[in-house]
Amino acid sequence: MRPVDLAREHGLSAQTVRNYDAAGVLPPTERTATGYRRYTPLHAQALRAFLALHRGHGHRAAVDIMRAVNRGDTDTVYRLIDAAHAELGAERDTRAEVATALGELSGTTPAPLRGQPLTVGELARRLGVHAATLRTWEADGILHPDRDRATGYRRYGPDAVRDAEIARQLRRGGYPLHRVARFVESLHEAGGAEPLRAFLDSWQERIAARSRALLTGAAHLDTYLTTRAQP
Repeated sequence: MRPVDLAREHGLSAQTVRNYDAAGVLPPTERTATGYRRYTPLHAQALRAFLALHRGHGHRAAVDIMRAVNRGDTDTVYRLIDAAHAELGAERDTRAEVATALGELSGTTPAPLRGQPLTVGELARRLGVHAATLRTWEADGILHPDRDRATGYRRYGPDAVRDAEIARQLRRGGYPLHRVARFVESLHEAGGAEPLRAFLDSWQERIAARSRALLTGAAHLDTYLTTRAQP
């Protein structure tokens, strides 16, 4: 088969197939006496596996997986796949924790906030973090406490406490600070209970879609590994 023959199945250009070949996504390729590439059904299955892996793992990881397969390093292949599933599992747990935090905080005001807003020390004790952590979250745009006009001390009202609760859950899930800040900003942009539920539903749909993509990628990869093992 020619590059165009592999490309046609997926709506790609022949040059894209050549680029994947050069990147090590496809197994070694024989050439004709005139220098043209000669592809086989094994190459066709390698391309199917790569494109399927790409949807669940992303480009860089999919390339790394295929390169490892083609050099016979199955331990690296399995390690990369395991890492993707562990990452997705952590994200699924984080989404559940955030949903719980939102559910607990939406519609009601926690008892400690029915009086004065919390000080930085009181909020730190509530969350089980250091006061310095809250200041770092503020510096990174995650928290926006009010200031007491007389003393200049930080005061955390219900909205700031909600943001801090969510930030704690996201940080436990391994989210970097810049992503936590963007997440909290998205919640502010959504505004209200219904948009927040839609936000969480959309997040769940993305997780489910990636889970299915990982399964599909694994199926195509298994077929490729089986094909490679055949004499």
